Amino acid sequence: MMFYDSVGPNPRVVRMFAAERGVPLEKTTIDLRGGENRQPAYMARNPAGQMPCLELADGTVIAEITAICEYLDEIGPKGATLIGATPEQRAECRMWTRRIDLGICEPMGSGFRAAEGRALFQSRMKLVGAEGAADLKAIAQDKILWLDSQMGDNEFVCGNRLTLADFLLFGFLKFGAGVGQPIPEGAAWIKAWYARMADRPSTAA
Repeated sequence: MMFYDSVGPNPRVVRMFAAERGVPLEKTTIDLRGGENRQPAYMARNPAGQMPCLELADGTVIAEITAICEYLDEIGPKGATLIGATPEQRAECRMWTRRIDLGICEPMGSGFRAAEGRALFQSRMKLVGAEGAADLKAIAQDKILWLDSQMGDNEFVCGNRLTLADFLLFGFLKFGAGVGQPIPEGAAWIKAWYARMADRPSTAA
């Protein structure tokens, strides 16, 4: 299988997940900044034109990072999982992953594209007006604080289990730190968790 990789938080999430799950990925790099992901060759694989995607040996293409990660979890070494070993664990992971995706990743990414990334993205997709960028960023910050308030004495987002929710959150918080959307001061649990995640070897994937 071939992983179509690029800069950005979405490919980082998959690379970290695959590294932690023990699934090697053959990679080819797509020039996101140069718009290669919007050219016919890539669009033929992923008509959404988004990064990343995973092409299987039979030509099947899987896009969307949560779908890619779930697939990698299922084909990875037996006896391990980063989604969940039981229906309850899988439901918990998917619940927190969706909350993080909709509440933090989406407004954070949209806020960046509407402001700092506007020159790069305005010819590629419909964007929120520039005046809405600050509100989107504020929504992401508010949801980070809300998530922080829910974590209690957890080691990871799903208690003591490292899961997809952690990689998604880390990938976007790392991205946010580089585009003027740092972890808010009041998010003490998330700051400590982020430091632990940053020490994991998979961050170099």
